[in-house]
Amino acid sequence: MNSGISFPSHRENRFYQGVAATFVANALQAVNFLGDRFLRQSHHPFTAIEDLYRHSMDSAFAVTESFLVTGAPHASAYYPRDFAWFYPDVLDPDTIIDSQDAVRRARLLDKSVRLLLDAVRANVVTTTIVPAGRARYLGVNYFSRPSDTLLGILAGLRQMISAEERGSSYLAMSECAHAGRLLLAEYCGDLKRAILQLASELEPFNDAGSTYLLCDASAPRSAATDTRAERRRFVTNACVHTTYVWGVQLGIVNENELKRRLGRDLAQYKRDLLHLFGKGGHIRHSLDGPTGSPVSSVALDFVNVHRGFWDMSEESERALFAATADLIIAEPRFRIPGTFHFLVSADNPRNKMIHKIAAPAYQGRSSWPTFNVEFADRLLDYDEFSGSNTYRSCARGILKDIRTATEVHGGYQELISEQGLKYRTWAYKGAVAHSWFPRFLSVWRRAHGTPLLQWND
Repeated sequence: MNSGISFPSHRENRFYQGVAATFVANALQAVNFLGDRFLRQSHHPFTAIEDLYRHSMDSAFAVTESFLVTGAPHASAYYPRDFAWFYPDVLDPDTIIDSQDAVRRARLLDKSVRLLLDAVRANVVTTTIVPAGRARYLGVNYFSRPSDTLLGILAGLRQMISAEERGSSYLAMSECAHAGRLLLAEYCGDLKRAILQLASELEPFNDAGSTYLLCDASAPRSAATDTRAERRRFVTNACVHTTYVWGVQLGIVNENELKRRLGRDLAQYKRDLLHLFGKGGHIRHSLDGPTGSPVSSVALDFVNVHRGFWDMSEESERALFAATADLIIAEPRFRIPGTFHFLVSADNPRNKMIHKIAAPAYQGRSSWPTFNVEFADRLLDYDEFSGSNTYRSCARGILKDIRTATEVHGGYQELISEQGLKYRTWAYKGAVAHSWFPRFLSVWRRAHGTPLLQWND
């Protein structure tokens, strides 16, 4: 029996980067945002969570899509990092509506990962890829070089390869896993080169007589929340460590080879990061800038990615996580009033003119529903590994409020304002983040033991 999935044959993609490419990419993005600002139509009238989810999946994985993206205005550009931060459960069987939905998801994930691997082969490892005509793409970095682009590519590849291990009856899942294994074999050398290049870019950072390795000791590296343009951030360095771990797990690079480059094994490298960023008893968001009050020095993105930096395997690691989580949970400035909806930070950081006109201030007084979902998932990780029931009620509260916001706003939002409204700047009307929705369902099932939605295929 054939599932109907059709994986594309290879075609030559061309990638460009540099000053000219950046100029053209910026112009295309400006047009895209302005078009979204003035031309976007009002959303569908659904309010029931099941109807919203069906509509979202039809939009996110439509057969006409060429790449997996969140939603307008970002659908006009491709963000490799999103496969680690926002799309880890695209192939979770509990989130798939029917066999046709499974085929569309597997097809689009395969197309997206192939394109990103072609970019790596062309040595274009950037935060953003902007389409510029048939099989032509512009690689551009917004604000700074990436720390998590390779992580996103590995995440997409890992999800493909593990598709048939998730207990699904859909034939598309086994076909997707086979395609993932073929991609890994074909592009393994290119990925190894890129991972070792990332290792060679780490810089020594001296603190209190000890030397640490950071990816951003002298210049910023971007991560999913990158508009602060700070150096020495926890999340960027956690992303780099996770990239190395996943590279070893996939058999792309040998740990001993990384050890020779780093001068320490991955376990020691991680302990160093925890010691450096956690010496105050909690995980400090950034070492750049003056030390403030504890709640002013932490940010919600410390949760990192699914199966990423935090594995909760050691008591000292769990203690640091719990201390940081407790600061966020207890501080009223981290919450939309009356909810368990957490904001990215307690204090408004640098808010430049571009943030007011075109782009959201991701590190500011706004809420990312997807980061809230990851926070809930890490809280459940803590309870599981500590054998406690410390945070389950908080995790459930987070998910309940995200469901409420989704129904109120007519879809799963990319950002929610400090007042609990749709996030809006002049040119940014707020994206409905269709492709992030499955992750919410996956964590909901984990928190409650039963699925939020059920289908009969």
